[in-house]
Amino acid sequence: MVCRRGYRRLHWTYRQVAECAYSLARELEARGIGRGDRIFLWGGDCPEWVAGFWATILRGAVAVPMDRGASVEFARRVSIQAGTRLCLCSRRQPPVDPSLPALAFEDFPQILALHSREPVALPDIDDQDAAEMVFTSGTTADPKGVLISHQNILANLEPLEKEIGKYLKYERIVHPLRFLNLLPLSHVFGQFLGLFIPQIIGSTVVFHDTLNPSEIMRTIKREKISALVTVPRIMQTLRDKIERDLELEGRVEEFRKNFDKAEGEHFLRRWWRFRRIHHRLGWKYWAFIAGGASLDPETEQFWGRLGYAVIQGYGLTETTSMISINHPLRPGHGSVGKILPGREVRLAPDGEILVRGESIAKNYCQAGETKSVPGEGGWFHTGDLGSLDERGNLYFKGRRKNVIVSSEGMNIYPEDLEAALRRQPEVRDCVVLGVGSVNPEACAVLILHGGQSDPAAVVGRANETLADFQRIRRWLIWPERDFPRTPTQKPQAAAIQDYVDAHFRQAASRPGGQGTLADMIARITGRSTANISSRSSLARDLGLTSIEQVELLSALEDRFQLDLDESRFTSASTLGDIEEMLNRPAQRGAQLRYPRWSQRAPVAALRMLVYYLLCGPATWILARPGVRGRDNLRDLTGPVLFVCNHVTQVDIGFVLAAVPARFRHRLAVAMMGEMLRDMRDPPARMGFFRRWIGKISYGLVVALFNVFPLPQKAGFRRSFAFAGESADRGYSILVFPEGTRTKDGAMGPFRTGIGLLAADLGLPVVPLRIDGLFELKKARKKFARPGTVNVTIGPAVRYDRGTNAMKITSDLRNRIMTL
Repeated sequence: MVCRRGYRRLHWTYRQVAECAYSLARELEARGIGRGDRIFLWGGDCPEWVAGFWATILRGAVAVPMDRGASVEFARRVSIQAGTRLCLCSRRQPPVDPSLPALAFEDFPQILALHSREPVALPDIDDQDAAEMVFTSGTTADPKGVLISHQNILANLEPLEKEIGKYLKYERIVHPLRFLNLLPLSHVFGQFLGLFIPQIIGSTVVFHDTLNPSEIMRTIKREKISALVTVPRIMQTLRDKIERDLELEGRVEEFRKNFDKAEGEHFLRRWWRFRRIHHRLGWKYWAFIAGGASLDPETEQFWGRLGYAVIQGYGLTETTSMISINHPLRPGHGSVGKILPGREVRLAPDGEILVRGESIAKNYCQAGETKSVPGEGGWFHTGDLGSLDERGNLYFKGRRKNVIVSSEGMNIYPEDLEAALRRQPEVRDCVVLGVGSVNPEACAVLILHGGQSDPAAVVGRANETLADFQRIRRWLIWPERDFPRTPTQKPQAAAIQDYVDAHFRQAASRPGGQGTLADMIARITGRSTANISSRSSLARDLGLTSIEQVELLSALEDRFQLDLDESRFTSASTLGDIEEMLNRPAQRGAQLRYPRWSQRAPVAALRMLVYYLLCGPATWILARPGVRGRDNLRDLTGPVLFVCNHVTQVDIGFVLAAVPARFRHRLAVAMMGEMLRDMRDPPARMGFFRRWIGKISYGLVVALFNVFPLPQKAGFRRSFAFAGESADRGYSILVFPEGTRTKDGAMGPFRTGIGLLAADLGLPVVPLRIDGLFELKKARKKFARPGTVNVTIGPAVRYDRGTNAMKITSDLRNRIMTL
């Protein structure tokens, strides 16, 4: 199991997860927690969450998972109603209840040290006992928890395990399969694809903490992902990202021609036709596994025609996830698959899907009472409409309760109207719902590309494809960049309905919630945004620091699932500037290259050979440095983050001479990104020979000193991520946080990004100081007596994640100043 922790990659084997679960189970036993007790699970998807879940199961207790994005008020109500006795959570989550004992994920290593890691004896557990209680309702009603038993889970897993077993011999060819799971573990479908099925296959699960499309695509390629587990909304976002990049590259027309030609072609021919896109996502990537909502046919066709398998599943929390799923090798296009063994499905006269079997939960927990799941003869009413074809494929037709009954008594299904609207090129997203309590009319809530299109014309063209009784006669433009969404990325129908009702009552209020720009700023800064407007200054009125602007940029990219131009964002001065950016696509700027090739074994070996033959002897001959404080590195094995003052271009040579070989051989050095970019891609106005000299210089400096770009103006988040990748490969990082060489010998101010990097890398930070070199530079001397230049190594310091970046920056500068 793999997840990101700051800029680092955290990797746990299944054995480590099991050993952690065994130790935690003993800790739970010591706290008197046993069969039937409830344990609250709250935090991001990570191996610690998984270990906490299994430890709960090992004690016969009941897991109460909660989405990490839930409000504290809702989480507290759930905890009280469920009667939880302990909370397993991340420190990044706010306290559920001061009176509820808690164990933090971050403290699990200490717990492992206290208890044995050997398997534990299971208590007497009945297959009808509840394994978990999953709450499905929102915050406006009494929370409703579905009690899922051990039998419910096994009834879903057993037919899947049997079918998977037929193909495991072929899995050896591509072992291990690697799933990127974007579904939260607090939801049952996310658990099946993140906890249960991967262990049956022996595959790797990568958890991701962002919905940014560029980051998702980079992760798919970097982690050699085989299949993406997600919701249809993310598939649509990735499709938009591909199309947006093609437009920026001027290849839209070429792509459309190829797309039309690919219809009906053999898989391999389509794969070759779109090989550039396959290269971007990595050659091992081949499938989408979608659940949680209905996938529109256009998105399914888009990815299918590009040569990817699109696997849909259908189920509800009450059915313990899956009722049906597409076969990976024989998908039923447009359907949500065939019914899994062990459950029966039939359609009611009105088309509602009814299901029966051992996977159906028997009880709810609501308002402190346990109630039976309604259903006659064991048939559970899903509330969804569907159809079955002659081959047994199930087709999802929409929610029964969403049907709009017109004044003529005709049933209008919003999904049909939304499909007609999405076929219009101007429509980025839409929701159709009923307006009016008596004889409601269909109303389209639209989000359009660019914001300049005429909604009346868009709706008019959609109406031409609809029957007369289906035609949309009311519409409005949603005021935000995106709809408010649930953790599984479904539009929050209740919030949208409230806004629409208020709009047509001529109410002036706008929807609040965590999705608005003001709310995001308030959440990041902790300051009130009650009186802000589009003219509000980010620095003066809102008090946003540079670090808070970076956090806001990431939050906006995640919330609206776009790529924002970082240079424009950092130069924005008012709230209106940011709002304008959200409504206009970013232009492609100059791209920085991150040279992973320089860390490969042959180049690393060549680098050390050149150092010991040339660079090292030259440093010792010209100015043999004195080294103080090397004992501070005695107990460190690496990787570490070295932070040093910046004097001349040859600072790297003195640092390499000062540190022990175990650090010298694996050191990645941050260099001014703009300078590296200009060396690699010199401007056209330079002469031919000067341009090639620049390119050769770029290759030599990258190969011989393992440098990577760290820009001063924009793009440093990707540089920090590359630093994390390098640390994961065992490389220490060297950064000069002044960002420029000293002009008078005095140490300049540090850029605040070093604080963010130090906190999120999670490495020991070693301060370094070079003295005596500026005087040589000023005197223009090439040689100096030994000891004229000194490198002082300070004691290592660690900073916890979440520590204020400004404080870290100030502390590091003070430490180097006092060396």
